[in-house]
Amino acid sequence: MTQARRTAEKRDEFARLHTSGCFVMPNPWDVGTARCLEDMGFKAIASTSSGHAHANGLPDGAQTLPAVLAHLATLSAAVGIPLNADFENGFAEDIQQMQENIVQCVAAGVSGLSIEDAPQHGAAGLYDFEQAVDRIKAARAAIDQTGERVLLTARTEGFVKDAPDIQETVRRLKAFADAGADCLYAPGIQSQEHIQAVIQAAGGRAVNFLNGNALGFTAEDLAQLGIRRISVGGSLARAAMDSFLRVARDIAENGRFDGFDGLITNAELDRRFAGKA
Repeated sequence: MTQARRTAEKRDEFARLHTSGCFVMPNPWDVGTARCLEDMGFKAIASTSSGHAHANGLPDGAQTLPAVLAHLATLSAAVGIPLNADFENGFAEDIQQMQENIVQCVAAGVSGLSIEDAPQHGAAGLYDFEQAVDRIKAARAAIDQTGERVLLTARTEGFVKDAPDIQETVRRLKAFADAGADCLYAPGIQSQEHIQAVIQAAGGRAVNFLNGNALGFTAEDLAQLGIRRISVGGSLARAAMDSFLRVARDIAENGRFDGFDGLITNAELDRRFAGKA
């Protein structure tokens, strides 16, 4: 099977996953973690801007476009399941440049990508309403220009950008749906009431829920509420980094190596990845 055919099939499958039911789309940060998640039976994965940035010694949002595109191409080629790209704000303030970047993202082999309504590099606040809507319209047009079946997720970042206003969140999501988004996403919402408000605002389109903290929701709970897609953001990467830091700190401060007790062995990992090269 050609790479183009394989990519097309993954894109078709990703679109199908959004038509009914609920699926979990965890977020790896490198090839090894991506392949582990595929082997566990997950039907799709998504990149994590924070997980990949932290693995490269950078704060979230500080990665360059070339680095991100290379990462996406590597992840997509490494697995046989769809990859959704955390594409932040499209890596451009200028809309035309954002569109050009989206075309490059599609060319990296992704099956979907998300666009946020907030600037990069830790800038405060959101784009104003009209600008945010125009950017989603432009993102839709850029994807359509490629002729590829790539799913567009529109994100509104108020609840993670210190502007937790559910009415404004709903307003934006409704407008993003009208602008051509296939999936709606409001990271940071936590209550059942807010989840239901977002699902209603989506007007039948798929809704992604970020379940990256100990919120108490199971996948079944969220499916019953009407969530179509569940992601975990950078939480798996943070779990790995947390374990690394705790064990390394105990060595540095106490000269103790107890944190290595019970670890998976090199032989087990070799068996897991045998034949993947």
